[in-house]
Amino acid sequence: MNPCQLPPPLQSGDLLKVVAPCGAMREFEAFNKGVEIWQRRGYRVEISTSIEKRWGYLAGTDEIRRFELKEAWIDPNVKGILCARGGYGSARLLEDWDWGVGEGTHSPLPKWLIGFSDVTGLLWSLCNAGISGVHGPLMTTIAEEPDWSIQRLFNWVERHSLEPLKGVGWGGGKVSGILLPVNLTVATNLLGTPIQPALDNIILALEDVTEAPYRIDRMLTQWRLLGAFKNVRGIVLGRFSRCEPLPGIPSFTVEEVLHDRFSSLNIPIISDLPFGHDGPNAALPVGIMAHLDADQGILSF
Repeated sequence: MNPCQLPPPLQSGDLLKVVAPCGAMREFEAFNKGVEIWQRRGYRVEISTSIEKRWGYLAGTDEIRRFELKEAWIDPNVKGILCARGGYGSARLLEDWDWGVGEGTHSPLPKWLIGFSDVTGLLWSLCNAGISGVHGPLMTTIAEEPDWSIQRLFNWVERHSLEPLKGVGWGGGKVSGILLPVNLTVATNLLGTPIQPALDNIILALEDVTEAPYRIDRMLTQWRLLGAFKNVRGIVLGRFSRCEPLPGIPSFTVEEVLHDRFSSLNIPIISDLPFGHDGPNAALPVGIMAHLDADQGILSF
């Protein structure tokens, strides 16, 4: 896998478009607070006209959500796309999807795409097109972020600057590779599809939420059986929140599952990094060179 191209730094006054490519909106109070955070930073924030639409558990039909995403992507005045929330649905947009990159003078300039969780599908697809997105807070979650996390996101999209993150090193030395942050469940369901980026020369960053330990085990075992970890250079683990065992059923803890499934890979690993659901979600660039020190527990850029 080769490094991705970074979009130009954002500047105060730039136009940002909010789209809902995944699940139906539910958290409008949190959403409005998220809009205010970007506006206070000096950005013009335009909200998709279909933001309140619902089609079952989705934020509108596939056609509506695909149209809103494409419109925001090809509009030369829009400098960044802010995803409203996660949930489920981004993969449904990616059948026969084309970012239009590399098609000559009419190809849109790279622009920021920011989100996480189900947005993993879009971030992977954009990475395959050679453009770096941001695995970071959604519009419905950014208001819950601590100040340092919000400032970290702005530092990256405005100045291409990121502070290192400190976690718990499992040992194994130092390694460099292309950072690929993902939600484990979403990524597992994209393995073997055209949306999956190459998994060689990467540092894989994983997080998840509301998955019982046996389900985490099942997904990681699928990665192992596919040989998907074979050329991964290192792994960083964020938060696996609300992943407790089912009551009254014998189980490993999720921490025990992670150690069991990863330790035998014999590659540098860091856990307990501050990203994922239900807590600080430090912005991570997709497709950018990163450096992992598994002895000191530091991920740097």
